[in-house]
Amino acid sequence: MTRVAAVLVTPGMADAAPPGVDPAEFLTAMAEDTYEMVAGLELVRPVILSAGVPGLEDIAWPGTPVLQIASPADAFAALPPEEEGVIVSADAPDLPPLLIGKLFRELGRAHLAVCPAEGGGAVAVAARLPVPEWAAPDLDEPDVVAAMRRRAPGPRMVATGPGWHRLRKPQDVARLDPGLEGWDNTRALLT
Repeated sequence: MTRVAAVLVTPGMADAAPPGVDPAEFLTAMAEDTYEMVAGLELVRPVILSAGVPGLEDIAWPGTPVLQIASPADAFAALPPEEEGVIVSADAPDLPPLLIGKLFRELGRAHLAVCPAEGGGAVAVAARLPVPEWAAPDLDEPDVVAAMRRRAPGPRMVATGPGWHRLRKPQDVARLDPGLEGWDNTRALLT
């Protein structure tokens, strides 16, 4: 089984920077922490997808593709050809890797698997590739699971895994779990 895991980075993610923290630095730190988690997964090829954020080559390990996309809607289409793929929002720097593994496991029974985000949207979406046209997940759609299930041509095509949080506003940094390993770059900016 060949798999790809892509970290999706958009300029609006910088809006979560708390007062006194440079938004561009905060965005880069979150993206790097999320990428480090994805790059550490076994049997997964990491990719960074940039929807208009410069300089992400600086956080990538050698050999990791950094692909420019026009919009988040192009994320799955931009992935290298593999059997399965997952798009992970870069504004989830403390996301446990186990949750990505659970999404891939759900693909054994469904075409798509979603890690829902607290407050709406999704933290990550995994899919068998190529993604069918009906799927076209939008990580910021308020009820992404319901929307994809409505569009699916049959039942049980969209599974859900455990949810997590994203950092979308400055007050969301209070959701970061200090007991979890990782997210060192984001943690360093906040202390």
